[in-house]
Amino acid sequence: GKLNAAIESLLNLEKGMRLAADVPGTRKVVVAIVELCFETNSWKTLNDQIMLLSKRRGQLKQAVTSMVQQAMQYLDKAPDQETEVELIKTLNLVCAGKIYVEIERARLIRRLATIKEGQGLIAEAAELMQEVAVETFGAMAKTEKIAFILEQIRLCLAKHDYMRAQILSRKINPRVFVADSKEKKKKEGDNIVEEAPADVPSLLQLKRMYYELMITFYSHSNDYLEICRCYQNIYDTPSVKENPSDWMPALRKICWYLVLSPHDSMQSSLLHATLEDKKLTDLPQFRSLLESFVTMEVVSWDQFWTTYKSEFELEATLPGGKLVDKALEDLRRRVIEHNILVVSKYYARITLTRLSQLLCLPLEETETCLSEMVVSKALVAKVDRPAGIISFQMNREGNDVLNSWAINIEKLLDSVEKSCHKIHKETMVHKVSLKA
Repeated sequence: GKLNAAIESLLNLEKGMRLAADVPGTRKVVVAIVELCFETNSWKTLNDQIMLLSKRRGQLKQAVTSMVQQAMQYLDKAPDQETEVELIKTLNLVCAGKIYVEIERARLIRRLATIKEGQGLIAEAAELMQEVAVETFGAMAKTEKIAFILEQIRLCLAKHDYMRAQILSRKINPRVFVADSKEKKKKEGDNIVEEAPADVPSLLQLKRMYYELMITFYSHSNDYLEICRCYQNIYDTPSVKENPSDWMPALRKICWYLVLSPHDSMQSSLLHATLEDKKLTDLPQFRSLLESFVTMEVVSWDQFWTTYKSEFELEATLPGGKLVDKALEDLRRRVIEHNILVVSKYYARITLTRLSQLLCLPLEETETCLSEMVVSKALVAKVDRPAGIISFQMNREGNDVLNSWAINIEKLLDSVEKSCHKIHKETMVHKVSLKA
């Protein structure tokens, strides 16, 4: 019954200290008021006093910071979730617009978003998290910033907002994961970087979380090459390379997504680099899988699928989940594209009928695959449909043709000159021998 009287006397004391600009004293008094409300289990009074103290004229920044930090310690001790949410909202209102408590506000919003997500309100949780731009917080630890942005990305992916997830992902530079995971305190302007809370993962753990989220993002658009590069970054993590149960599933995924990727210079480079990996010797079937796409030989789809069907279906049971839904269809398409590239290396001109026989495909499907490769610039070809003839020769401009003619004429004249010189030499030798 004496709570109101005690608070009133403490408020009078706080007023005197605040007007006298006594920072330590004011901090002690506001913290004492907050502790008094908590010890008497007066949660409504606690919310009221926090709002009152924060709005007092000329309130000291240090006092508000101490009060908010002290009240945040009581969130775990709230009697029910409703009381906890009410206290979070009160503290959030106090912190709004105040730079000196921006880190506390970010932590409060993240906690409130976790509660909303637990209630199934994923859209509301995502909207709450998007309000905070932690990348501008100079005093927040690097690992805590990254963890916060990753949570924003995860919630956007959970509500299928892929465009916003892509925008948020660009706030993280992948090169930050190469740096040392031990972050030292450093001064940025007037702020000293705080230590990250104990529950924030390490930099290497955040790296894996980042690339796993990006795999989810790229799987939506079936961007196989980017998915492969994400798995490559996970595979290059020291903690993953030391554990066979981690690196083996990652290397399998790298191989599958490499062969699923459309043919281009980047895919070819990654393919040859992966083949040089010594750990691929522990997966001989995947080495042969990659070699079949490097060797300039036509691959039979039926035989190929018989060989790798069991390995393809096994991916669903391994860490990282199954391959994307369109993987089987696209795998068959990549085999066909590889076969067309092989044929283009050996033939300058070929009939469409003969090409379909080599690929073991109907005429229509052969023409469709060939046209798509030409449109995507993976292959240079011309199709004479009335005659049914495909030409794999490149179109050359007039200057290129003239240059090639000039080079050929130069080579011809050089050869004629050398021949004349040798004929003259032989003639001179024979003349000498006849005179002798």
